Amino acid sequence: MVDLNLNGRIALVTGGESGIGAACVAMLAAAGADVGVVYYKDAEKGEASAAVAAGLGHKAVAVQADISEEKDVENAFDKIEKAIGIPDILVNSAGKNMSGVEVSDMSSEQWRDLLATDLTGSFFTSRRFVRNLKGSGRRGAIINITSIHSSVMRAGGADYDAAKGGQTNLTKTLALEVAELGITVNAIAPGMILTPMNDKALHDASYADKLAQSIPLRRPGKPEDVAGVALFLASPAGNYITGSTVTIDGGLSLQLGQGA
Repeated sequence: MVDLNLNGRIALVTGGESGIGAACVAMLAAAGADVGVVYYKDAEKGEASAAVAAGLGHKAVAVQADISEEKDVENAFDKIEKAIGIPDILVNSAGKNMSGVEVSDMSSEQWRDLLATDLTGSFFTSRRFVRNLKGSGRRGAIINITSIHSSVMRAGGADYDAAKGGQTNLTKTLALEVAELGITVNAIAPGMILTPMNDKALHDASYADKLAQSIPLRRPGKPEDVAGVALFLASPAGNYITGSTVTIDGGLSLQLGQGA
């Protein structure tokens, strides 16, 4: 039997108000976890996501934070710990999309802003998470939502590609550092997933179908596809996997070198 039971576990999900993050909140709660939802600005969506978890019979709380700010991260952890306890599952799903601006035209502010959220934010949350579990004797799991663009580059995506590449290497380095604590650290690298980050494809079926022709499975992914992998990695079934990246892109990244 595959053990996906999260009863007695406490999860913290950044970017938990929508898309992949919201799907992770719902799936982790359905498996038995209490959940802290960290949202960026939209309090209504953050509270709605927490309500889904609560509706499944588990403790849930929504907390606002800009994860690029150290003080916000520390404050969010403090509030979640007070409300539902110390998390032993961390899903870093919060992030911003690539700017589409080439390096020669990109402002320093754009570069710094995206790296601060997509890379430094994961550093802040992971550091606090590990500090909390040290000496507790509790096992833990960190799951970083990266991207296939951590290894497959796209013009106009230098900020995003660099941040996701850094997040992948953060995953591997931290996995080595915390293995003796019983904490696993893994990444999930999605391709095209129908979330607000892919707003046009989310609301225009013909556009989504056109893009899907480049995907071997001929469809975009759903947030639940990614959340299912996150659940596996957080659960006892995944506790011997660490330092790994699970690519979930319908085969898109296998298309390199095809057709020419």
